[in-house]
Amino acid sequence: RCFYDQKILQKTFEEWKEWWTVCRERKLSLRADSHYRHLLHNLIFKAWRAYVCQQQGKRKKYYVAESHAKKQKLLRTWQRWLVYVDVQRTKCEMQSVALAFRERSCLRISWAVWRRQHYQNCAGHKMNVLALQHWAQSLQFRAWLQWRELYLYSQNDKQKETRAVTHRQHWELKRCMTAWLGYLNLHRAKKLQNELAQEHHRSRIVRQHFSDWRLSWECRRRMHTCRKDIEKLAARIALWRVFAHWKHYVVLCVEETRQCELAEKHYKHHLLVRALLCVRWKSLW
Repeated sequence: RCFYDQKILQKTFEEWKEWWTVCRERKLSLRADSHYRHLLHNLIFKAWRAYVCQQQGKRKKYYVAESHAKKQKLLRTWQRWLVYVDVQRTKCEMQSVALAFRERSCLRISWAVWRRQHYQNCAGHKMNVLALQHWAQSLQFRAWLQWRELYLYSQNDKQKETRAVTHRQHWELKRCMTAWLGYLNLHRAKKLQNELAQEHHRSRIVRQHFSDWRLSWECRRRMHTCRKDIEKLAARIALWRVFAHWKHYVVLCVEETRQCELAEKHYKHHLLVRALLCVRWKSLW
């Protein structure tokens, strides 16, 4: 029975050892899977962060290039407009000089004609003089009208140029404002997307860690429960062994008492036989 109890205890211990090895291997595999998922998530997050930084650098370079192109275009437009203004100013100056020269040449010719006619027709009557004066006045009035028309035309050109410059400035300002508003909206959208992405990544990491912690807690709870069951089983086995030893000891004690009683009875019987033999031999003698 003792050998049978030892064999049962040995088989139980071997099964418990095999079960404990399987649990340990499962725990190691769970830890390895958790470590692999954590490493994989870390690599994915690093790659995503590098990609976001690269995209931000590209966008910054694109915005800087676009701003530089706009500035260069505005500078070329301004330089051409300055050249155009200088050319128009030179043309106006040349036109005014030409008009003045024409007026002087016309007056000089008229004066020479009048003087020649005055010398030729000094004996003419007053009607010719009045006609010549009227003709000179009409010529001056015509020259004044031409000068006034040219002056009004130049003023109109200047006003048109001023309006064109103002319209160009307003158009450039509107286009810059539209581009700036678009950039501001895009920057806000990107900032919102980055915040949403960070929040999603944070919540996903929290959920992942909570899931890992829950799995580890469940595993530890199961291990603790199994350990308690094993301790209870070990206590029961130890109690059973103690009871078996005590029962065997009681049986041995009863057997020893019985053997002692038998030995004592045998010894008394032997003494009685010897006493009877001695008495018999004494009676014979």
